[in-house]
Amino acid sequence: MGLSRLPLHSYVSAIITGEALMKRSRINDILRESDAFIRSFGYTLPPFAYLSPDALKASGHAEIKARRMGWDITDYGKEDFDDMGLFLFTTRNGLSADLGKKSAMLYAEKIMISRDRQLSPMHRHDLKVEDIINRGGGTLVIELFMADAEGGIDRDAEVSVMVDGVIRTLPAGGHLKLVPGESVTLYPNNWHAFWGENGDVLIGEVSTVNDDLTDNIFDQPIGRFSNVEEDEAPLHLLVSDYDTHL
Repeated sequence: MGLSRLPLHSYVSAIITGEALMKRSRINDILRESDAFIRSFGYTLPPFAYLSPDALKASGHAEIKARRMGWDITDYGKEDFDDMGLFLFTTRNGLSADLGKKSAMLYAEKIMISRDRQLSPMHRHDLKVEDIINRGGGTLVIELFMADAEGGIDRDAEVSVMVDGVIRTLPAGGHLKLVPGESVTLYPNNWHAFWGENGDVLIGEVSTVNDDLTDNIFDQPIGRFSNVEEDEAPLHLLVSDYDTHL
C-alpha cells in the first residue's frame, strides 16, 4: 500500500499491527547499503563508525556509549522497514544533563536516510529544536501539524516554519517539500512525519542535545527502536544495542 493512496494518519494505522522482530542479517545489509549511499554523496562517517563490536567494547569508547553516538536503524518495532523506518547515524551529541548550562556541548548532529516512500511516522519532541536538511537525492516531504494546548495534534491550526530563514505557512497537515540544499527548522510544538519522494534522500539533522530514549512523542502506539532477532552476529552495534552488548 503506497503512501499516495492514503492520508498519513490512515497509512500509519493500517500498518501498525502486532509486534515483530527485525533480523540482524537485515540490519547488517542496511548498514552496508546505507554506508555506500552516504559515500556516494562524498560524505564520510567518522572512524568510530567502523569499529567492530569487540573493538567498541574496549576501553576508550565510554563517551560514544554515554552520548549514544553511532548507528541507528529503526522499523519502530513493527518489522515493516521498507514502508515505515529510518536509517540514522549520530556523529556528535551533547548530554541531557548539561542542558541549561552556559558553557557546554548543547548540540547534536545526525546523518539520516529516508527511502523513497518510506515513512518516518508522526511525532514531536518535548525539548529538541532541529534543523532538517535535504543533503541530496530525492525530495524530502514533511507533513506538519501544530501541537494543541495539551500537546496533541491540532488538526485545524496553520503551521508556520522557517525554511532557510524564510517563513512558510501551510494548512494543518500540509506537505512541505524540500529539494536538495533546503532545510527547515522544527520546534517542539511542530508535529511532523516525513518520507522521500522521487528517490531516496540523504538527510542532515542539526539540533539541540538529542535524547531518543525519552524525547520522542509519537501519535501512534509505536516504539522508537527495533526488536532484533539475532540470526547472525552484528556487523556494527546500534545505539540500541549499547545497554545489552557493552
